Amino acid sequence: MPGNDRTGRPNAATIAGKSKRVGLGLRLGEAGTAFLFLLPSLVIFAAFWFYPLAASIVLSLHLTDPRGRMTAFVGLENFRTVLTDPYFLESLKTTALFTLFTVPPTIGLALLAAFFTHVIRRGKGAVRWMFALPMAFSVGTASVVWGLLFNPSVGLLNALLGRFGLGPVFWLSEPGWALFSVSLVTVWLGFGFAYVVLLGGMATIPVEIEESARLDGAGLGTRFFRIVLPLVSPQLFFLAVVSVIGALQAFGQIHLLTQGGPMNATNVYVYNLYLEAFRNYRFGTASAMALLLFGLVLGLTLLQFRRLERRVHYR
Repeated sequence: MPGNDRTGRPNAATIAGKSKRVGLGLRLGEAGTAFLFLLPSLVIFAAFWFYPLAASIVLSLHLTDPRGRMTAFVGLENFRTVLTDPYFLESLKTTALFTLFTVPPTIGLALLAAFFTHVIRRGKGAVRWMFALPMAFSVGTASVVWGLLFNPSVGLLNALLGRFGLGPVFWLSEPGWALFSVSLVTVWLGFGFAYVVLLGGMATIPVEIEESARLDGAGLGTRFFRIVLPLVSPQLFFLAVVSVIGALQAFGQIHLLTQGGPMNATNVYVYNLYLEAFRNYRFGTASAMALLLFGLVLGLTLLQFRRLERRVHYR
């Protein structure tokens, strides 16, 4: 028979062919099983990410009526309108300042707090609870609480300033203070998460390394800069990436505290996008802004990976 040798047994080529077919069948079966497990996630991604992205691309190429229905194809005209809009350029500047006011202070304060918790010997549980407390608050709750603290008449902050003979500060209604005030709330909101991430990174540092440095006479400063800081660089890199993305997408606290005011002092990118879509009902240009934001976030993330990841020390 074809494929058999003179003794009637299958030859090597026949056995190899059958093995390949069996292996291919097993791989296809495994791929099918993996696809079934991934299907729920793919459906969720399709519903809440792929479809909105595709819809935004389509809307960005059209003019729309107040109900969001497409009325005319305009190509890239919406992008040109957005990029030449002075309010858009001003919102980019405000967003850059907001990112500068929130990302470095949040990471820096969390790093110091985590190191303090790491080196103390007593009361660690209470200190951890205190520093991690902001994680328990939602953006809405924190904004309401801080709004009461910022109240110029009965707020606690102005009451404390009054004890030192300082006049009341209109935290949310003065253009010079509004962005700082919203940034302060954002730093407080992000502090707990950054603290927990960095404290977890410090907990993985081998005790022997720090004990050896301490016995060699290394002080807290030396141990911080020469041991702790390099070994938590992966956590710092992670926080830098997610904090920048979060700052570029900030919305809730600004909407609840200032609504972009006063005089557009807190009108960051996402809030300007919200006004364009749901106040001005220009969904085409708002979709163009959303796609530009996606490109901005992607570009900054890739830049951070290219410039910062090489300095990360992976153990």
